[in-house]
Amino acid sequence: MATPSGGPDPHIGRDTHRLYKQKLEEVTKLQDSCSGAISRQRKKLKELTVSLKECKENPPTPKLSPEEMDAIAEIEDSMKDRANAFCEMEAFLPKKNGLYLTLVLGNVNVTLLNKQSKFAYKDEYEKFKLVLTVILFVFAFTCRFLFSYRALDALFNFLLVWYYCTLTIRESILISNGSRIKGWWVFHHYVSTFLSGVMLTWPEGALYQMFRNQFLTYCQYQSFVQFLQYYYQSGCLYRLRALGERHNMDLTVEGFQSWMWRGLTFLLPFLFFGHFWQLYNSITLFKMFQLPECKEWQVVMCGCSYMVLFMGNFFTTLGVVYQKYMNNQDKSKNL
Repeated sequence: MATPSGGPDPHIGRDTHRLYKQKLEEVTKLQDSCSGAISRQRKKLKELTVSLKECKENPPTPKLSPEEMDAIAEIEDSMKDRANAFCEMEAFLPKKNGLYLTLVLGNVNVTLLNKQSKFAYKDEYEKFKLVLTVILFVFAFTCRFLFSYRALDALFNFLLVWYYCTLTIRESILISNGSRIKGWWVFHHYVSTFLSGVMLTWPEGALYQMFRNQFLTYCQYQSFVQFLQYYYQSGCLYRLRALGERHNMDLTVEGFQSWMWRGLTFLLPFLFFGHFWQLYNSITLFKMFQLPECKEWQVVMCGCSYMVLFMGNFFTTLGVVYQKYMNNQDKSKNL
């Protein structure tokens, strides 16, 4: 439709935009209504849980009959299903940010409201990790073997700080949208950010040069292992999702989790070698701290950071391996 002069009709654009704003207001009202209803249902579930607990601890008769116990068990199973359903619903509703996201972004809503947007953001996160892993490997190689300038080293450490800071923010957004990465594999990025920041402030000197080559070689190995992890973990996740055994928002992580056991145990030697390299870095730095010429506080702080990374990575990986081994033993006994 056009105006008499042959130009476009401006009323069409205004009407479309007016309808768009109207639908946005309707969506906002529906979101508030759904969130309120879920909140009320959760409150009722909590009250029902307390009532069932009291019923089992203080039954009206001296002993509950088998039929009554079965009825209670059936109600509890139904409550678990309902709670899981609420979690699925809340994944598509706006929610309050956690403490870290609130400090960084404020109260901006980071919940993506459809599956396509969630998957697109997750895939973009994975590509970001892969591209930066390759860039960091090349950068570390350049600093180690081609150019030995403190300014270039500082630029490399600044890139590490930016990379880990960005990862922590992106991971927090992904967790808000249903990703189940948690525990140490989230916290170790905060430790890595701190460590990279300390390395960035370490001034040029004999002690810095003493540790420099060891640090850059370690960074190259770490990037190599992360590159391996990305390809093998992403392939494993793809197969498990196709079989319906993994959540669609699960991510590749810089460690070892139970779902990686199928065909990925070859990664364990690489991971454990990297963990003990972190221990070696820590011991090296603590020995440097004992030297009479050591005046930089960065030496001991980096040593402590590497020790925290080693203990967290090593014992978390060891715990996952032990748990998986015990589960396999139980399955063998049952067969």
